[in-house]
Amino acid sequence: MVKNIAIGTGRRKTAVARVFVRDGSGKIVVNGKDVKEYFKSEEQVQVVRQPLLVTSMDNKYDILINVEGGGLNGQAAACLHGISRALVQIDQDARTSLKANGYLTRDSRMVERKKYGQRGARRRFQFSKR
Repeated sequence: MVKNIAIGTGRRKTAVARVFVRDGSGKIVVNGKDVKEYFKSEEQVQVVRQPLLVTSMDNKYDILINVEGGGLNGQAAACLHGISRALVQIDQDARTSLKANGYLTRDSRMVERKKYGQRGARRRFQFSKR
């Protein structure tokens, strides 16, 4: 039985990530796959690892992430948020460095809804004088 040290929930756009932190060697598993296998681009992998590098805990813990909803960029940002929240539960001293980098703040930007009588949220249909 592997015991979770901390649990964090991260959100971004419509993506939600549940993060479980366990003692280990720095392995990150996202939805049953390795982080490099799940997130195709190197930038997304870097985003996920960011809170661990800032707090220099990258080889202390294994991280298990269940993420759903949204696209890959939103999911990566949700993972970052969730990992940051979980690390604060483990070590209160990490809070200052994570907060300074803005990793504990939930990015509240969402897609604006489409309005009736329009082609998109703000885009109108082409106006015809004649």
